[in-house]
Amino acid sequence: MLRIKYFLISLLTFLLVACAPKQRSEHEIYLGTIAGPETELVEVAKQVAQQRYGLTITIIPFEDYVMPNTALNAGEIDANMFQHQPYLDIVLAKQKYPLVTIGKMFIYPMGMYSKKYHRLEDLPTGAIIAIPNDPSNAARALRLLAKAKLIEISNTNDLELTPNKIYHNPKNLVIKEMAAPQLPRVLEDVDAAIINTNYAIPAGLIPQRDAILLENRDSPYANIVVVRKEDKDKEKYKQLMEALHSPEVTKAAKRIFNDQAIPAW
Repeated sequence: MLRIKYFLISLLTFLLVACAPKQRSEHEIYLGTIAGPETELVEVAKQVAQQRYGLTITIIPFEDYVMPNTALNAGEIDANMFQHQPYLDIVLAKQKYPLVTIGKMFIYPMGMYSKKYHRLEDLPTGAIIAIPNDPSNAARALRLLAKAKLIEISNTNDLELTPNKIYHNPKNLVIKEMAAPQLPRVLEDVDAAIINTNYAIPAGLIPQRDAILLENRDSPYANIVVVRKEDKDKEKYKQLMEALHSPEVTKAAKRIFNDQAIPAW
């Protein structure tokens, strides 16, 4: 049943994107997000934008981190809100898309969760740790492990840190990379997993309560809103950011993310 659900969501997303007109009015935006709590947050901004600016936002939910930038570059959507700047920097370095950031949203602290251990110091030698497999979030997870002194890495500013760049691993941790949405589902099968908040919350995991290791509130990984470079100065995107930064959205973020979302603007 779960597979059918994800198939239907993916099919709906494909149909919406495929049918989306390339040219839209100055009062219409197709906005890509990752399916989950952040999509619920955008629903609130959608209402604010309609009421205050007469702006019509169509929300296009995606199931992975690749398609939202691909669809934006192709003109099938007009903006996306799902990633942080380090991830976008890696995409732009590889793909050369003409995309730019127009504003910051919230920081969702990344945390390590475990069904087997309640304290970080209880992790055994040889523990299996699952982390996201996309480059920027893999690097983010490895930095978190390094900050906790579980591993040592030579360059903390390397945006594309990978497990093979670990030069000291005193507990011989086994790092398993996998797709970010799968991480909450494998908690029973690994010793611990490092999970993004947008996937932890729907799985019933509250960072401040359940994480055995958590990013500080000064994390640089704020989610951002991205558009094509040619569109960055259009009035409707300024209105979009005002709606996203509205008190209604901030209040909704506190509720949806159990007070774990930190405004970064």
